Amino acid sequence: MAYQVIARKWRPQRFADVVGQQAVTRTLANALGSGRLAQSFVFAGPRGVGKTTTARILARALNCEKGPTAEPCGVCDACREIAEGRDMDVLEIDAATHTGIDNVREVIVSGLAIRPARDPYKVFIIDEVHQLSASSFNALLKSIEEPPPHVVFMMATTELDKIPETVLSRSQVYEFRTIATRAIADKLREIVDAEGIEAADDALQLIARDADGSMRDAESKLDQVIAFTGRRFAAADAAAVLGLVGRDLLLDAAQAVADEQAPQAFTLVARAVEMGYDLRAVCRELARVVRDLLVLSVDPGRIADPEIAGEAERERLAALADRFSREDLLRAFDLLTKAEADRRGAAQPRHHLEMALLRWIYLRKLVPVEELILETKGSGGSRGSGGARGSEGSGGAKGSAGARGSGGTAGSKSSPAVPDGAAAAPAGDPQPAPPARGGEEGADAFLAAVRGAKAVFYNTVIAQAQRVESAGDRLVFTYAPAQRAMREMLEQNRGWLESLAQGVCRRRVTIAAVLGEAPPGGAAPPAADRKAALREQALADPGVRHMLEVFAAEIRDVEER
Repeated sequence: MAYQVIARKWRPQRFADVVGQQAVTRTLANALGSGRLAQSFVFAGPRGVGKTTTARILARALNCEKGPTAEPCGVCDACREIAEGRDMDVLEIDAATHTGIDNVREVIVSGLAIRPARDPYKVFIIDEVHQLSASSFNALLKSIEEPPPHVVFMMATTELDKIPETVLSRSQVYEFRTIATRAIADKLREIVDAEGIEAADDALQLIARDADGSMRDAESKLDQVIAFTGRRFAAADAAAVLGLVGRDLLLDAAQAVADEQAPQAFTLVARAVEMGYDLRAVCRELARVVRDLLVLSVDPGRIADPEIAGEAERERLAALADRFSREDLLRAFDLLTKAEADRRGAAQPRHHLEMALLRWIYLRKLVPVEELILETKGSGGSRGSGGARGSEGSGGAKGSAGARGSGGTAGSKSSPAVPDGAAAAPAGDPQPAPPARGGEEGADAFLAAVRGAKAVFYNTVIAQAQRVESAGDRLVFTYAPAQRAMREMLEQNRGWLESLAQGVCRRRVTIAAVLGEAPPGGAAPPAADRKAALREQALADPGVRHMLEVFAAEIRDVEER
């Protein structure tokens, strides 16, 4: 017997076998069970997600000798012939080659009045129906609107917007979705186990991810890998056969950016060129890594999701997620998608990718506007030489707040009067109490590490706390009620702070920020304190923050109206 490709051999024969389209298949099964079945259907969605396959299953369900039934037997003549594409009462028409009105009249319209030769229903399956001409749709319209009781139309398309509204309004429209990576990988595992093929889980995950939501594409890629490797393959084999960009190279690039190793930008691109990768694909896959890091930044629990990370790379990806703020990642995603688009017409695509990596590194040096404003307040109006810009090589300051594993400061200077490890306060304010050790070690070393890594953040947020208390594995920063903005900035950086604390103290440390009590007696604060409270309130306002992000501005004074 001739070899049958996996996509055909494993084509679903029942509604339950269709992967990732439960909403569609369940609705059709219920309609068959209740007898409330339409005579015209439109199945729309991306390629390879089961549109034509579902149409064939529906045709079998209608014409099975036990039908109409939601569970066709699969062994009667009608079921077998429809599956093999040779049932004379089920006509499959490729609209790409039958676009003209004469074809539609000859194949469809003229045969409507003729009853089926054997089956209960005559079924017309029109694939890529959007390619029919306008006149063909007009000829088809009357047939769809008032078909004979023994006729059912099933139309499949990848471009729903190209089908006239007059046709859609006379049909039941079912929209198919792209299939989740996990569902595709699970189906591939079922296939290789049944075929007696040894395949690593991360290899199947790689194939599923590259299929981009298409089950048919995934099965075709699996066939290609098996043809090359035989009956055993790993992730490296799949990547080599399919020309996929290795995740190690992508994670090395993200690591180089986190470490701000500019020379690595040229080394890594050279590696990509030597391995024969399409540099546009490298940009696209780097953007996907950035997206995965952003997902982990928002929801760390997704680290176990195979769509985000394979088992072998989870630890490294989680560590990288702690090195970037969400703002860093959002800017990086925009940068990489633009680099991919620019590469299309580039005479030297390698240079574009190198410059994109360098820009990503220097974008991390941008200093949040909030930090610059708070620094101005804490230093009496001077910002040092950095002004309102980041360190050399970076652009204007951006209005973001978040942890960066390392990065430039904006010309800030640490207060020389405050010893390392102690929380500083601006002139005129009471010095905060030193961390209460309570037998615990490492709090002083942690504060010194924060100060060394991000001096601006230390001086403008950490040092402004009323007190810092250490109790076991918990470090609590207490802020005055008027310091809500500083408390929020610390909360936004909590992931990075806890990661740094764990590295310093060699154990898990929880960072918390709380608001202290108002001044005793309920007396109104002095004018200076009231002004500071208003400033904090302004900084906490989302509208003000948005304006500071857009314009290179600073808050010089605040008035109450």
